[in-house]
Amino acid sequence: MRAVNLIPPEERRGTRRAARTGPLSHLLVGLLIAAVAAVTALVLTTNTISDRESEVVRLEQEQAELASQAAKLEPFTAFRTLEQARTQTVTSLAKSRFDWERVLRELSLVLPADVWLINLTGTVSSQVDLDDGAEIVARDSVEGPALEIVGCAASQDSVGRFLAALGDIDGVTRVTATKSERPDLSSGSATDEPETGAGADDDCRTRDFIVRFEIVAAFDEVALDPAELPPVGPPAAPAPTPVSDDGGVGEVEQERAASGEEVESTAQQGAEAASAVPGS
Repeated sequence: MRAVNLIPPEERRGTRRAARTGPLSHLLVGLLIAAVAAVTALVLTTNTISDRESEVVRLEQEQAELASQAAKLEPFTAFRTLEQARTQTVTSLAKSRFDWERVLRELSLVLPADVWLINLTGTVSSQVDLDDGAEIVARDSVEGPALEIVGCAASQDSVGRFLAALGDIDGVTRVTATKSERPDLSSGSATDEPETGAGADDDCRTRDFIVRFEIVAAFDEVALDPAELPPVGPPAAPAPTPVSDDGGVGEVEQERAASGEEVESTAQQGAEAASAVPGS
């Protein structure tokens, strides 16, 4: 007998069906691929946008936190700025500082007994202008610190000794006497009574033998930066006045007595310097 397969051909195993291909199937596959690609791109773009938005939010939060911290630290920043400004000011003053206290102390020790001052002005620069200063013309030639001294002495020799004593002050490089004059007897300025009224404070020549002098003591070796000098110099020192009670004068007198031998040792130098004083 001959075997007969009753299973329909399309249901039989191991047999291949004819592939149904055509332009429509290719078009469908292309559309499917394009849709998948579009969906993938949309998802990636959405995720990127979400990440960027999250980053923006995070950065805004950090900015707010930093602004809050900056506001809290602002007083410390202002204090730091103030500290730097004050440090710069102190440094500037320290660079332009001059030891006037030492100079005046030494001046009080070398000042002869027969010499008295009516104006003593100390400035750190020739650019400093004081209302009650001595205003000696020779001061303009000294760029650094200098003393302008106006006073009277019992004689020209006393002025010479005073010039020599000024040279012994620590730091003094040169001493210049611009004037050393006795009163004009013909004008009647020298009288037996002290001069009163206008000009009494400027002219201390109450006798015909009293000499009025103007001296400039320069400290040329003291280099100060002009850009860092204070706007005004030390105030003019008042003229020494007689003191009846002690008030600390006794201590000064003791120091003057102790240095008397040294002052007397310069008498010979003062005599030589007297010959160089104008009007001697």
